[in-house]
Parts: sequence; structure tokens; C-alpha cells
Amino acid sequence: MMSPSSLKTKLSKFVGFFGIALGVGMLASPKTAYAAGLTLDLGTSSTQQTGTSLQILMLMTVLSLAPAILMLMTSFTRIIIVLSFVRNALGTQQLPPNQVLAGLALFLTFFVMAPTWIQINTNALQPYMKNQITQTEALTKAEEPLRNFMLRQTREKDLELFVGLSKMERPKTYRDVPTYVLVPSFVISELKTAFQMGFAIFIPFIVIDMIVSSTLMSIGMMMLPPMMISLPFKLLLFVLVDGWHLVVQSLVTSFH
Repeated sequence: MMSPSSLKTKLSKFVGFFGIALGVGMLASPKTAYAAGLTLDLGTSSTQQTGTSLQILMLMTVLSLAPAILMLMTSFTRIIIVLSFVRNALGTQQLPPNQVLAGLALFLTFFVMAPTWIQINTNALQPYMKNQITQTEALTKAEEPLRNFMLRQTREKDLELFVGLSKMERPKTYRDVPTYVLVPSFVISELKTAFQMGFAIFIPFIVIDMIVSSTLMSIGMMMLPPMMISLPFKLLLFVLVDGWHLVVQSLVTSFH
């Protein structure tokens, strides 16, 4: 049976690893991101206690930013925007509700990011929990799969934009691109991709709206709101083509 002190140490390592891993590299390059080498060491001296308090304070600060980091460094941004476009194109106001769209986007994010998180768990977290590697090595190995995912989805044009804005030397390889440059490049690439998919989703529904509006005007029913007539036809079309299946399939395959 694990002793209380051993359990306390493992919990400290687990929390410390995830807390620091979420914010690592945001303000530093891949080569210098781990210079601080923070650890949650439960010391007994006053100096160690002061250091631990500062580390816990920094950890809590990072955890407060965790939702934003998770949304902007994963597939969540593209998924939630495309799902919102689907709802707006249908014209169903608040159906599905925001909570349903956010929940669906979150679980689709888990599905898309599962291979990346499995790599992080296998190569970084588990060896670190078993004291096989240091915290610096664990964070380096944890960052690599996430950076590879973001690099695959980032356009070179967007990457060049932020490299130029940062006034840094042109990186020779993708590994030399700092994370604080990679993240905003990834975000605007995701926004562009999401809006392109949203435009494609809007086209068939706009055609239905135009046909309904033209028909109502031709028969002199200008006082009847076209949205009231076109909505059932748009819903019928979306159901007949199994719209949610197609949207989710397109979203997931767009990351491969």
C-alpha cells in the first residue's frame, strides 16, 4: 500500500507537470522555455517553503489560463466555429443550444487530439511519474507532439507573418520556430480554415432562401416572411443528406 508521503509526492508531480506543461513555451523559445526548471518540492526549510509557495502561485496562474490555452492550441477553435456556422445557416436561432454545441465541440476535440495526448502520456507523463526522466525532459517530450500537431495545421504564410512581426532571424527548420510564434500562427490558420468551411456550408441554404424569396415575390406574398417558409425546407434538406454526419466527418478528416 502506498504511504501518504509517497502519494503526496506523486500528486505533486502530476499537478506540477500538467500545470507547467499547459503554459510552457508561450513566452519562450523551444530552446529556452524550460530554463526556470520549476518543481513542486515539498521542502521543510524556510527557503524551500518560499520557493514552493511561489511555484504554487505560478501554477495557479497557469491553471487560470488553461481553458484559453486548451482552446487555442487544439482543434477546438475550428470545430466550434464550423458548428456555429451550421446553426446560423439553418436559421434555427438557438437550436442546438450553445451548451450542446460547446459539448459536442469539446468531445470532438478529445477525439481529434487523442493520438497527440496518447503520445504525451506515453513519452512524457508516464516516464516522469516513474522517475525515469527529469521534469525538463518530460516537458520537452510533452511539447513536441503538440507542436507537431499545430505545425501540420498552420499555413506557411501565417507562420511567415509572425516570424516577420517578431523581427527574429528566419528559422532554418520548423523546430527552430518559437512556440510564442507558432501559437498565433496556428490560431489564424484555424480561423481561416473554419471560415472557408463555413462558406461552403452556407451556399446550399442561401440558394433555398433565394428560391423561396423569389417565389413569394412572384405570387405577391411580400408580407409573408421568407424565413418562415424556407426554414422547413432547409431543415428537410439537412435531414435528408444526414447533415450532422457530413459536417462531423468533414471536420474530423480536415485534421488529417
